[in-house]
Amino acid sequence: MDKVFIYWDNSNIFHEAQRFAEEMDEGPEGRWRVRIHFDNMLRLAHADRPMERACAAGSVPPEMRQLWNRLESYGIEVQLFDRGSPGRDEQEMPDRVLQLRMLEDALDYNGDPGIVVLLTGDGAGYQEGVGFHRTLERMHRRGWRIEILSWAHSCNQRMRRWAEENGAFIALDDFYHSVTFLQPSSPGRELALSRSSAPLDLSLRPMA
Repeated sequence: MDKVFIYWDNSNIFHEAQRFAEEMDEGPEGRWRVRIHFDNMLRLAHADRPMERACAAGSVPPEMRQLWNRLESYGIEVQLFDRGSPGRDEQEMPDRVLQLRMLEDALDYNGDPGIVVLLTGDGAGYQEGVGFHRTLERMHRRGWRIEILSWAHSCNQRMRRWAEENGAFIALDDFYHSVTFLQPSSPGRELALSRSSAPLDLSLRPMA
C-alpha cells in the first residue's frame, strides 16, 4: 500500500472553517466557537493508510498551543511562526516551509513516490511558477498521486480542477460535522450550546 505524506496549512483550513460555520448558521457567534476536530481531520487525510510523514504549519497565538501539542504527540512535525512579524505576510513563511518539505520529500523518495495529501485551498503564485499548485504539478510528474482537502468555497478553482483531473479533491464541506465541533458560548454572551463532532464516514471520501 502506498504511503501517505500529509502537509497541513492550518491557517487556511481553520479560518475558512470559521467562514463556513457562518454559512451553516451555527447559532450565535458560530464563527468564533467552531473548532477543528483534529483526530477526525487527520484520519480523513490519511484515510487509514500508512502515514510516512506529516507536517503542519501555522502561527503561535497562545490559544493554539493545545492544538500544536496534540499534533506533536502524534509525531507530526510542527512549524510555527509569529504572525505579528513586521514586514512579513502572515501566511508567507508557513506556506514556504510546507512547499520546501514537499520538494524535499519529492527528492528523498524519488524512486518510491507516495500519495501527497495537501490540506489547503491556497493556489496563489501559479502564474509566477511558485506556490502549492506548481509544487503539486512537479511531484505529480515524478509519479506522486495527489489529493487535496479544502473547503470548496475557498479553494483556488484552477488547482481544484487540476486535482479532480489528476488525482482527487476532497471537499471538507461534505465532512463538516465530522471534522469540526462547537464550543459553548462564553459567560455573559448570548446562550449557545456546544456541538460534538459526528462520526467520520470514510466511504464518502474520494481517493486518488
